[in-house]
Amino acid sequence: MSQSVLERHHVNVIGHGDRVLMLAHGLGCDQSVWEPVVRDLSRDHRVVLFDYVGSGRSDTRAWHPDRYATLDGHARDVLEILDVLQAPPVVYIGHSVSCSIGVLAAVARPARFDRLILVAPNPCFINEPGYVGGYELADIMELLELMERNVVGWANFFAPVAMKNPDRPELIDDFRQRLCNGDPVILKHFTKVVFMSDIRDQLPRLQAPALILQCDDDAVAPKAVGDYMRSHIPRALLRHMRATGHCPHMSQPEETVAMIRDYLSAGAH
Repeated sequence: MSQSVLERHHVNVIGHGDRVLMLAHGLGCDQSVWEPVVRDLSRDHRVVLFDYVGSGRSDTRAWHPDRYATLDGHARDVLEILDVLQAPPVVYIGHSVSCSIGVLAAVARPARFDRLILVAPNPCFINEPGYVGGYELADIMELLELMERNVVGWANFFAPVAMKNPDRPELIDDFRQRLCNGDPVILKHFTKVVFMSDIRDQLPRLQAPALILQCDDDAVAPKAVGDYMRSHIPRALLRHMRATGHCPHMSQPEETVAMIRDYLSAGAH
């Protein structure tokens, strides 16, 4: 059982240190997206890397639409990995949708988590009266319809919107290629789950301290979202980054590492 969980998610544990960091990738990516950050953090931390089922080198045979009909299925996977590793309470570092997955996992099993670092989070993408998530429902449906017709066309549209940094086309190309990798059926399913999810009701239940890293000019997680999360997570700290776009661990890994290290050295709050 334990070996199958680790193989299912292609789990890798690298580095040395008493503190364990678990890094969780975003939509359309895999654990390799963290490489620039891991090179630094693994010098004095144990770092747990994994791929969600259907991403990277995970075992896609383990994927089933019912298990992953909501983000809860992925949160259960995170907890299963931690159970097998028997690690002390971890610092969970999630990007984008993995922020929501981490919140769900930490609410379900608080003892497994020391604190959370949420990189460009968005608990609900759809605008509602009194809440700005960044998208109208019609926008989401149009995006999903484009993806259903043509994954490459969707990636060509979404990559530059999410990445920003137009003066660095290599970043956009890298992200575009990542979005086109993997099983298209699973990617389409996961994308719909991601953009239709809403975990706002879980934010007040999060017991662990949380750092929210808010990027500048992020079309996927606008600044209003960071303010909302800070006001609804009991022990939240909001920090604004100079990095633009939705993927600061790719575009500005040095700033991302610096903010992570600053938060960890300051202690829990």
